[in-house]
Amino acid sequence: MNILQKNFWIPMDRFFFQRIDNTGLSLWRIAFGLLISIEAFGAILTGWVKDILVDPEFTFNFIGFDFLQPLPGNWMYYYYVLMGCFGILVMVGYKYRWSMAAYALMWTCTYLMQKTAYNNHYYLMMLLCWLMVFFPANRYLSLDALKPGFKKYDMPRWVSMAFILQIWIVFTYASIAKMYPHWWDASAPALFMQGKKDYWLIGGFLQQPWAHYCIAYFGVFFDLLIIPMLLWKRTRLLGFGLSLFFHLFNSFVFQVGIFPYMSIAFAFFFFTPETLIKRFRLKRPSFHNDHLAIPRFKKVGIVVFSVYFILQIGLPLRHWFIHDDVLWTEEGHRLSWRMMLRSRSGQLLFWVEDKNTGERTNYPYQPMLSRKQRNSIKSRPDFIWQMAQRIKKMEAEKGKDVAVYVTCKVKINNGTYYDFIDPGVDLAAQKWNPWKHHAWILPSPESYSKK
Repeated sequence: MNILQKNFWIPMDRFFFQRIDNTGLSLWRIAFGLLISIEAFGAILTGWVKDILVDPEFTFNFIGFDFLQPLPGNWMYYYYVLMGCFGILVMVGYKYRWSMAAYALMWTCTYLMQKTAYNNHYYLMMLLCWLMVFFPANRYLSLDALKPGFKKYDMPRWVSMAFILQIWIVFTYASIAKMYPHWWDASAPALFMQGKKDYWLIGGFLQQPWAHYCIAYFGVFFDLLIIPMLLWKRTRLLGFGLSLFFHLFNSFVFQVGIFPYMSIAFAFFFFTPETLIKRFRLKRPSFHNDHLAIPRFKKVGIVVFSVYFILQIGLPLRHWFIHDDVLWTEEGHRLSWRMMLRSRSGQLLFWVEDKNTGERTNYPYQPMLSRKQRNSIKSRPDFIWQMAQRIKKMEAEKGKDVAVYVTCKVKINNGTYYDFIDPGVDLAAQKWNPWKHHAWILPSPESYSKK
């Protein structure tokens, strides 16, 4: 290593591998374990598992993960019970890495095997689960820490930096995605609030135009500024207060599961250890950032996390390199932190043409789908493509060689219905490419164009 390389890496090593207090990470593990166990058990109690994984004849999985299918019968209930138990083990810190890895793997499988109930929060939870596998979150306030010589009061700084960078990416992209005309003129928030008019106490306020503008602009600037506010000591308390208001409001109005409470718990990584120790009345020796510990896996770790964060920064940008507007085409929408942006609705018919006789008939696809699946398929091109493939396969099993055509109209928010799919293209003969535009998706109307 030459002198320039050495002078570069020494301050980098000091920054990323200096040992810092681990109180925030330990408290986060407890909160996160509790929340992911609630997510698993709650999915059973609320009927989510039944509606999404048990009742449907099949699921619309992420394309390329067809091998991931729900377990037959009632086995998905047991699957989620087991996940909930692993979440509890994470919370108490028992066999932590094995428990966290098991939950992460099981959650990833259920996430990829269906997208009818797609949610950016589920995606974030998957990422955080895998990050937590690599975090030394069981060194303090855990059952694992009862083992002689295992307890520690410190961790490398890269753990905190990786976590903060991940959530900074999430909130920043969420803010940028909202910067489009239907959000700036508050028409999208107004549409979301229409179904909230019967809410106790605030239902009437949520119908007021001024409330729609407040929701629109507060949402953009909160997502954009909350992480810097929490990082800066002078604005930390204000940021935390705004975070409490914002996330509790979302929890009450939108019922978005554990995400608001998980987002509130992010604060554990921003408040000083002294504040956390005082507020939670923890009895532990003070720790001073006075030593450096370079791990043996430093180079491998740098490569792994560099690749990971390059992907995290790059994936939400991919739709800018795909022809047409993602708001219309949906190409590049998922895994991009495009959260609570718009409403989509559609009108859809499938047509099957026998290649031998030329006879074309309307295909009754709706009885095959659950209510949620019927709502999703009408306006999302990947669902439509997957259904066309399934129809062709089912007809082939009957000895028929068919082409599958679609007539489809879609509207965004309270707009007008426009033709969405080229009715002259046999979708069953098309390939799916997640990185390119599909020409059978018709061009977006001018009112949606941003490129």
